[in-house]
Amino acid sequence: MTAWNDFNDAEQQQSFDLIPKGTVARVRMTIKPGGYDDPAQGWTGGYATQSFDTGSIYLACEFVVLEGEYAKRKLWSNVGLHSPKGQTWASMGRSFIRAALNSARNVLPQDNSPQAAAARRIQGFHELDGIEFVARIDIEKDARGELRNVVKLAVEPDQPDYARVMGLPPKTPGGSSGAPAAAIPSRVMPAPAAAQRPAVPGKPAWAQ
Repeated sequence: MTAWNDFNDAEQQQSFDLIPKGTVARVRMTIKPGGYDDPAQGWTGGYATQSFDTGSIYLACEFVVLEGEYAKRKLWSNVGLHSPKGQTWASMGRSFIRAALNSARNVLPQDNSPQAAAARRIQGFHELDGIEFVARIDIEKDARGELRNVVKLAVEPDQPDYARVMGLPPKTPGGSSGAPAAAIPSRVMPAPAAAQRPAVPGKPAWAQ
């Protein structure tokens, strides 16, 4: 057993250099619960977070790169649900979730079939907690003016990078390549619908 004061066999520090802007990678998204619920909106299970400063409501998400050069690296981004300033932030959040579902479930964004429509519906935020999809990594400044990696865009099946990362033939509108929405390859199966976690009272310290 390793002695507590002998660090010779400790792993070396990993580099925390930024992942280059535009890098495409498969990620797993998990939601850090903030304890905010609004049953009228269908927001239950304590997944959403409300900002004490602005009153905005969002999903506090962590993204883990699953494979490749940057495997196991973690990134953090918020997905907007509501802002007192208007609909823009919520619309951006809805667009991101739609794209993430398309990416996770191998659905073309132009596909309006009943199967595709069903793939873009969720019963609750628990279906997004643990979802795996292809993302394009970006760089932005945080509140302190320091650069950090974020995830703002999901890569959908009609984009060449999706097929390359997932190891699938290109999927194009009206074409026969790729898999239809009803036949999802094993690597892009949606996360199983787990039971919703109990509501979390109050707000965590990091959200204050």
